[in-house]
Amino acid sequence: MTTDVDKHNLEKRRAHIKKRYKAERRFRSFGIAAVSFGLLCVVILFTDIIGKGMGAFRQTYVQMEMTFDANTLGITDANDQAQVKGANFGGLVKKNLRDAYPQYKTRKDKKALYGIVSSEIGLILRDDLLANPEKLGTTETIWLLADDDIDMHYKYALGTDKQVGRISELQKNIVDELHAAGKVEKRFNRLFFTNAASREPELAGIKGALMGSFLTLIVTLILSFPIGIATAIYLEEFAPKNKITDFIEVNINNLAAVPSIIFGLLGLAIFINFFGVPRSVPLVGGLVLALMTLPTIIISSRAAIKAVPPSIREAAYGMGASKMQTVTHHVLPLAMPGMLTGTIIGMAQALGETAPLLMIGMVAFIVDVPSSITDSATVLPVQIFLWADSPERAFIERTSAAIMVLLAFLIVMNSFAVWLRKKLERRW
Repeated sequence: MTTDVDKHNLEKRRAHIKKRYKAERRFRSFGIAAVSFGLLCVVILFTDIIGKGMGAFRQTYVQMEMTFDANTLGITDANDQAQVKGANFGGLVKKNLRDAYPQYKTRKDKKALYGIVSSEIGLILRDDLLANPEKLGTTETIWLLADDDIDMHYKYALGTDKQVGRISELQKNIVDELHAAGKVEKRFNRLFFTNAASREPELAGIKGALMGSFLTLIVTLILSFPIGIATAIYLEEFAPKNKITDFIEVNINNLAAVPSIIFGLLGLAIFINFFGVPRSVPLVGGLVLALMTLPTIIISSRAAIKAVPPSIREAAYGMGASKMQTVTHHVLPLAMPGMLTGTIIGMAQALGETAPLLMIGMVAFIVDVPSSITDSATVLPVQIFLWADSPERAFIERTSAAIMVLLAFLIVMNSFAVWLRKKLERRW
């Protein structure tokens, strides 16, 4: 027979279970809300970056009649490269603009007129005449690169009263006339991928930074991968277990958590000040990033070696294999997928680093594309840092576009690491 006490205890247990289930549902709801908030922040961040950066992949061009007048250029022989390189192409552009718009006669109006096209358009015309000397004395219709302020206005404020950039009222009228006549259009901005850094936003590109990042990562990989793998193999397979190896292991784990700027200070003190390695070159950048990446590679490689079942080693020993043969012929091949995954993740981390490279001088303004590890260079994250500090509106656009390119590389590298692990891993 059920007594009142039993009923009371049963009700208490039910109430307790109900309360526990309610707390569990509340905790699950908090977790879902936290994940949803994090995803929302990521979506907002990506939307903002893409919204600001997509315009950088399109560039405004203006159509006009261009006469390669020999007298204006001061050229007597178009096949003489020295004459062409020293010719007055800036004056040629201004003369053709004045001829196209003779109604603008004051100094202020002429200055605004000249600002329609890029201030560096003369260099583009010079290269064109160097490649095609037969154009001297001819007139042709060409598309000229527009100034960055004209580009911003045409992309975001054409036909509106919005003020984007430092465009004057006269320039607005000229752009409206050109647009109505079909003489202005947006094209794919190939210069963003083929040019190096420039002080003119319309000419600024990421090729130099991309090449600098590539050369720096090559140095990092060549140094960190073999050293990291060899260290992991020694510590896991050959090193005796004593206080010295314990001390080394603790310090490797601690180095993985050291702020990256500390490695920059180390590179500045040792590689540059002590060994005299030049600043702002991929060689010193790779050395610094190799030091920073080594703990990640060592830790992931040791984990991969530990994951190899002891039965593999015992079977090799049973067949008469030596310690070295067991490691090189059996353990290392089976652990290599995990090692490669850790290396790719370490390389992705190095690709996105800025602070240590700023400390070793890779913040210099480099206009030439580096061709070797000893040429002056910058890297993509530092290029983004420099552009973000520029006041021109067009550089903000290019900053977001460069971030998109960097994120694309990081996503590809991390996705490749995940795919490689899934493809090559073995389940025991």
